[in-house]
Order: sequence, then C-alpha cells, then structure tokens
Amino acid sequence: MKIGVMSDTHGSLLYFEKALDALNDCDFILHGGDVLYHGPRNPLPDGYNPKELALRLNEVENILIAKGNCDSDVDQMVIDHPIQTPYVVSQFGKLRILITHGYVESKEDMIKKAKSMNANVLISGHTHVKELYLDDNLVVLNPGSTSIPKDGSHSVATIEVMGEDHHELDLDINLIDINSGEIIELDNE
Repeated sequence: MKIGVMSDTHGSLLYFEKALDALNDCDFILHGGDVLYHGPRNPLPDGYNPKELALRLNEVENILIAKGNCDSDVDQMVIDHPIQTPYVVSQFGKLRILITHGYVESKEDMIKKAKSMNANVLISGHTHVKELYLDDNLVVLNPGSTSIPKDGSHSVATIEVMGEDHHELDLDINLIDINSGEIIELDNE
C-alpha cells in the first residue's frame, strides 16, 4: 500500500495538479490542511484558482483532509470531502496515522498525543517546511507546502508499507519535489 501526503495547497490548482501527478500511484491521499484559501499573503500562489481547485478536489477519491487555520466553513460548502478538525486518525492495516494541520498545539503536545494514540506516523503541515524524523518509534512528517514553500521546493511525501509483522512495520517514506520528481534528502533524516 502506498499513501500520498500533501499539505498547504492554498488554492493553487497548478501545484495541486503537480502534487497529484507526483502521487499518481498512491492508494490514498492525506491532506494536512489549508486547502483553498491563501491567507493574507502577497503575492497569490501561482495557479491560484480556489473554485476550480474545489471542483478538481471533489473528483479525487480516497482523500482525507485535516482542517487548517485557513480553512473555513465556506470551504466545506464547496468541498465534498469532510474537512476534519483538529485531528484525523487513519488506520491502514497495522499502520496508524494521526494527521493535524499543526496550529492548535505545540509540536511536543502533538507528538505526545500521537504516541498516546499508538500512532506510527504523525503528519502535520502549517509551517511550509519539510520535516521527516523519528521520535522514539513515531515518525514525524511534514510534507512541506505544495504551493508556498518556505524551504525552497514545492513538495509532497509518500508512505509505502513494505511489510508488516507482529511487532514492526517496514515503511519507506520519501519527500518528493513536485517540480522535478526527485526525492528530497533532509539533513535530519
């Protein structure tokens, strides 16, 4: 099973499409929030078209969305998929993923909550900065932003379940530059 992870599309149809292209072989897509609205930022992200993005998003099956600080009740009126808050818990076989945008609690509190829920992976967004590291047995993942990265590259992530046994999951997790298709290596990996 392969799971795609994106966050912080901020209304950019252009970068949402690039993200989908990078995740085209995934069985599920997890979105870390801030879907349609870009917030009070200037300039608008390239390809900003929240109306068309909502229509395109409604065509995507098997997607789960966590509510971001820029997501509103009006957004939910045009998006068919539930925008869930503050956490989305997903179970894929033995793999348990906790998704949150990451603006409600501190990183330490999110990690503590994920561990208390026996999650294997904690996914957040909000910072527009990629993260991928291990905190004890918990994988902490921020896929960065598809549309407004603060660390230089528009990105998504993939989580592939390579195998399961009684006690451990074998996961292959990659950050991907959606413009080049290349895997991104972080210094903390």
